[in-house]
Amino acid sequence: MTVYTEIDSPLGTLLLVGEESTTALGGVALVSLSLPGQKGAAVVRDGWQRATEAFEEIARQLRAYFDGELRSFTIEYAHAVGGGWGTAFQQRVWGAVDGIPYGRTVTYGQIAEQVGASGAGVRAVGTAIGRNPLLVVRPCHRVIGADGALRGYAGGIERKERLLGLEGALAP
Repeated sequence: MTVYTEIDSPLGTLLLVGEESTTALGGVALVSLSLPGQKGAAVVRDGWQRATEAFEEIARQLRAYFDGELRSFTIEYAHAVGGGWGTAFQQRVWGAVDGIPYGRTVTYGQIAEQVGASGAGVRAVGTAIGRNPLLVVRPCHRVIGADGALRGYAGGIERKERLLGLEGALAP
C-alpha cells in the first residue's frame, strides 16, 4: 500500500511517499521525497493513504539534518510508485550520488567518470541526477558544475545553495 505524509521544513512543505515495509523503521520504505514547486514532483494520488505516524522516524532524521545534528540518513528506500526504480544507468548514478560525503561536493564530470560515462555522458549523468526521486536524502544537491557553479537542482538553485550552506560546503 502507498502511504504519504507532509512535513514542514526550512525548504517548504516536504511530501514523503512510501510503501509499507516489514523491514523498515516505522514500517514504511521511502519512495519519494519532493519539495514544493519541484520539477517532476510527486503528487498525491487516489488510493494513497495519509499515514503520518509511519514516517515518524524519517521525519525525525530530516529534522535532525536540518538542525545540523545529522550527517547521514538511515532510511530504507522502496521501488518508485508506478514505474520501477529507474534504469540501470540511473541506479549507478544514484549510487554514486549516495556516496558523496556530507559537506563535500563533486562535479557532474566526476560522477560521469565514476560510473563509466565520461565525455558526452556528462549530460546523461545530469539527466539521471535530475530524476532523483529522493531529494535531500539522496544528496544530488552536492553535485556542482566543473567551474564550481551551482547547476540543475529540481528543487531550485536557491534550495541547493541553502542545503550546501547548511552542510558548510560552500566556499566563502
